[in-house]
Amino acid sequence: MTLRRMRAEDLQAVVAIDQASFSLPWPARSFQFELNENPNSRLWVAEVTDAAGQPAIAGLLVLWKILDEGHIATVAVSEAYRRLGVGRKLLAAALLSAAQEGVTRSFLEVRASNTAAQTLYQRFGYIVEGVRRRYYKDNQEDALQMSLYRLDPAALQRLLEE
Repeated sequence: MTLRRMRAEDLQAVVAIDQASFSLPWPARSFQFELNENPNSRLWVAEVTDAAGQPAIAGLLVLWKILDEGHIATVAVSEAYRRLGVGRKLLAAALLSAAQEGVTRSFLEVRASNTAAQTLYQRFGYIVEGVRRRYYKDNQEDALQMSLYRLDPAALQRLLEE
């Protein structure tokens, strides 16, 4: 698996993964904006070799660098590659890179029902700090606000290498 910054040629695969993963996916133009126009956006992909020996995008992550904070805007992994560590490696790589840019803490929102994602974030040290009531417009589900107050590069490197 190769973890790298997203490129324009990845957009079609990224949008497909996002659409398959979420009931409220980002439109393609949002990813295009993040990639081409938002200087605070850090877009990551996990590239693998598929069964046919061809490169394929297995997952994506968007982090917004806001001063010394990193906001995890979205993370998605293709269904075929879930539970293989793709999300963990993407998050570790993005946070490690952000730490090298001066980011010291991170935050995100996650669906209250998405216990798999919550477990991943807790493994990194994120804690639940609040609830955004009826945050998700498709079903009025609450979002949990999670924060990570200290990015530890050594711990992030270990999570990346697991």
